[in-house]
Amino acid sequence: MFREFYEEYEGATGNTYRQTPIAEAAGRGQPVVCTSPITYQGHAAVQSDIDNFKAALAGKNPVEAFIPAVAPGTIELQRKNEYYSTDEEYLFAIADAMREEYKAIVDSGFLLQIDDPRVVTQYGMPDPAPAIEEYRKFAELRVEAINHALEGIPEDRVRYHLCWGSWHGPHVTDVPLKDIVDIILRVRAGAYCVEAANPRHGHEWQVWENVKLPDGKILIPGVVAHTTNLVEHPELVAQRIATYARMLGRENVIAGTDCGFSQGAFTPRVHSSIMWAKLQALTEGAALATERLW
Repeated sequence: MFREFYEEYEGATGNTYRQTPIAEAAGRGQPVVCTSPITYQGHAAVQSDIDNFKAALAGKNPVEAFIPAVAPGTIELQRKNEYYSTDEEYLFAIADAMREEYKAIVDSGFLLQIDDPRVVTQYGMPDPAPAIEEYRKFAELRVEAINHALEGIPEDRVRYHLCWGSWHGPHVTDVPLKDIVDIILRVRAGAYCVEAANPRHGHEWQVWENVKLPDGKILIPGVVAHTTNLVEHPELVAQRIATYARMLGRENVIAGTDCGFSQGAFTPRVHSSIMWAKLQALTEGAALATERLW
């Protein structure tokens, strides 16, 4: 689907969207393969991130600050298993290892944000897409692995982020939020971050008319999109915030971005000047909404 678009887009950007990360790595002669027991090796790296973030926040006195870490299921799907007897065993071995990183972040005083794009993006990769019930089983196991990794970590120190991918493509095969929202809410987190601003998912505020946000939990809807260079007007941002606040309660909503503006350090989707303009619009819109809701 949209073959002509992707051929031109990949040629212009150098990025490949139609292959899995494993296939991409294999094409470069660098397959990422698990061949021995999984143990956590990132202690120095995560401590460096923690130290750098603390230095950046010095003198700023933020209300809250979070550090993201990837979900076990997203790691699993980006690497090939040649050691564990089953994919489930492999997945839970990753969860055991990642618990160390999660605990390090929380123990340092920061909130932990679990980034888990693959729990929904995987739906649109097979052609044809799987049946919804089949896919729900896939997602349920990945959520079980997250909760396994989060054992011992207080829910109110965790945010859970999912998105339908940051590539600037059609996204016509995205799994609808309504089909997996109940599974997402099983993640033992205090807040849930979802895409809600881009053209493919902007209508899904309606899902929350029929789904109850669990007591004590917070929804972080995206009110500025990462999929366009157009900078949202603060009034639109305020409208979006107010829509969710009226449904869920003003104290249960935090305004957010749909996703990160850069998939990685070397794959920016939006120019940094536009990123900052969008964050400014988010700030101004949130101020307007706060004034009106309180």
